[in-house]
Amino acid sequence: MYLIVGLGNPGLSYKKTRHNAGFQALDALAERFDIRVKTKGFSALYGEGRIENERVILAKPQTYMNLSGDAVQQLLHFYKLEPERLIVLYDDIDLPLGSMRIRANGSAGSHNGMRSILACVHSENFPRIRIGVGKDESVLLRDYVLKRPSKEEQKTLDEVFEHAADAAALIVSGSIAEAQMKYNKKHEKNQSVSIDGHQKEA
Repeated sequence: MYLIVGLGNPGLSYKKTRHNAGFQALDALAERFDIRVKTKGFSALYGEGRIENERVILAKPQTYMNLSGDAVQQLLHFYKLEPERLIVLYDDIDLPLGSMRIRANGSAGSHNGMRSILACVHSENFPRIRIGVGKDESVLLRDYVLKRPSKEEQKTLDEVFEHAADAAALIVSGSIAEAQMKYNKKHEKNQSVSIDGHQKEA
């Protein structure tokens, strides 16, 4: 069994903002595998289903971003899962819009949601899918990530959310190397920042 978590902020005012890329990617995954993420509990909305032959829990923490770890810790404890069975999807401003970076483990960088998760589960040993939302140096970081993208940008992001769903399914099936080969190479060819750069979070 895997717990797959998309990060974001709850509430209509945050819906489809750049900071909620993790929620949107999880929605794409849920739709693909017909999993209803509607049950309330563990400080989250969650749903159970299957990806191929593997049982999965999909979850959206309903705390704000910097407390995401509370929900993750509760769900891992209830389902008796080790952190290695966790997959997290989240936004990254240090990746160009339309790119994606898959890692098997690592630090949280300065992403507040990931910092919270690492602090709560006491491990860096779990896969994560970082979704590039780009950045705009001319505006404050907080204003940028909490704003909705343009229609063209959203179209690009919608494609990335489908790629993230594909990557999550590959990880669940035991093919994280295939997911990395398929999507990280595309990113490495197009990016100008370090592939291990981390998000500077609002």
